[in-house]
Amino acid sequence: MGSLDYFVQQTMNAFSLGSIYALVAIGLAMVFGILRLINFAHGDLMMVACYIAFFLTTTGLSFIPVLVIAILATTVLGILMERVAYRPVRGAPDVIMLLTSLAVSMFIENVFIMFLSPVPRTFRGVTPKVLDIVNHWGPVNISNINLITIGITAVLFGFLYFFVKRTQLGISMRATSEDLMAAQLVGINIDRVIVTAFILGSSLAGIAGILWAARLGKIDPLMGFIPLLKAFVAAVIGGFGDLAGAVLGAYVLGFAEIFLIGFLPPALSSYRDAFVFLILIIVLLIRPNGILGSTEKEKV
Repeated sequence: MGSLDYFVQQTMNAFSLGSIYALVAIGLAMVFGILRLINFAHGDLMMVACYIAFFLTTTGLSFIPVLVIAILATTVLGILMERVAYRPVRGAPDVIMLLTSLAVSMFIENVFIMFLSPVPRTFRGVTPKVLDIVNHWGPVNISNINLITIGITAVLFGFLYFFVKRTQLGISMRATSEDLMAAQLVGINIDRVIVTAFILGSSLAGIAGILWAARLGKIDPLMGFIPLLKAFVAAVIGGFGDLAGAVLGAYVLGFAEIFLIGFLPPALSSYRDAFVFLILIIVLLIRPNGILGSTEKEKV
């Protein structure tokens, strides 16, 4: 494969990986923009969606109903998470909310480890085999799952951007992210806005979880940690609390990872995460609020 073909191949891989990071980062950014809460349990929603899909498949349901039910169940869990764990501590110091999100994450993970075991399970039989088909475009190869991941992310981001910019509820979310107390004083239903953010974020986490598991081919109770960590880094790079920034940061991170793996000497490729965090440090030294982050306050 020539150098140009290799570059194109790695670019497609980077777009696919960045797309998954973007789906997770958007959910993180939406909740943070309103509540200033870093929801570390967000990655566990990805894991829950995968396990629900895994067990539903054993009942004989086809993939589309399995996918819909898994995403709906994940969304309901996100709503319960907000109502039971986060709403009672709303307005508390940021550290309290941070510790609460860590506690929720550890609780979900340990429940799954206790009752379903920490042993990884194969996810190959859950997704249709058509997703594993590799398309050969000359010397460039790209699987259907990568194409679908890129397409789904583009469509969902377009929908969310329109929702946030053009709809009444979306405008209320932006106002709430600017100043929660002021938004409440002008009559915005804060609870409705926050629940909407969790609904959208949880749905995106469920979709991202299925796509992530389809790429890896396996699931386990701790599978959400790595994509959550990478999405968190992506959101910080792009500008935490900004949807466009979260997407930009996700693709920057995706490209950095893939090209570091592709072009670093084999002896250094295992240290790619160290280089990724070095990129984070450099970006924050130059732009402390991220590439698209506001110099005043984060915005949805």
